[in-house]
Amino acid sequence: MSKPLVIGLTGGIGAGKSLVAKIFESLGVPVFNADLEGREILNSSAEVRKQIIDAFGESAYSGSQANRPFLAVRVFKDEALREKLNAIVHPAVADAFDLWISKSESMPYVLKEAAITFETGLYKSLDGVILVTAPKDVRISRVMKRDGVTENQVLDRMAAQWSDGDKLKLSDYQIDNDGKTLIIPQVLRIHDAISQRA
Repeated sequence: MSKPLVIGLTGGIGAGKSLVAKIFESLGVPVFNADLEGREILNSSAEVRKQIIDAFGESAYSGSQANRPFLAVRVFKDEALREKLNAIVHPAVADAFDLWISKSESMPYVLKEAAITFETGLYKSLDGVILVTAPKDVRISRVMKRDGVTENQVLDRMAAQWSDGDKLKLSDYQIDNDGKTLIIPQVLRIHDAISQRA
């Protein structure tokens, strides 16, 4: 049996990729959420925990849970620390994905949802990428409301990601989630296009 196509689903912070992922899931498309998996691994893997504490100090954990606000403040402002964190977490996430996809072999395609698909070079190993976009002001207000953070904190996170313009050059499909354009018809068009390729 042929393996399913692996399509990336990404978008800048606040673009709304999780909402888009839910719509694809409602169509029966399996979605692997790499960011969620990364959080799970931070909390559950003893090996990852040891490496994180070695790199960031004891404050990186609060009890058994990763101290994500502490880590976020450091990595969003320091590219070298961000790369160090990614180098620890991403190989473990890749292993989890390999195990997950082995259970989805009968599907035409699966989605790998990840915030930093381009920044980490992950896109090079995918069969295509869907980029969810939204205007900057819309994204800022969504994240401030969702995470209870300031505008400057959102802008720091945005600065750690590629611009939509750079991402679009390397994307195969785009979904506009500006709050006005209907999303479901855009998802259905892309779903049909990928299903025909698979």
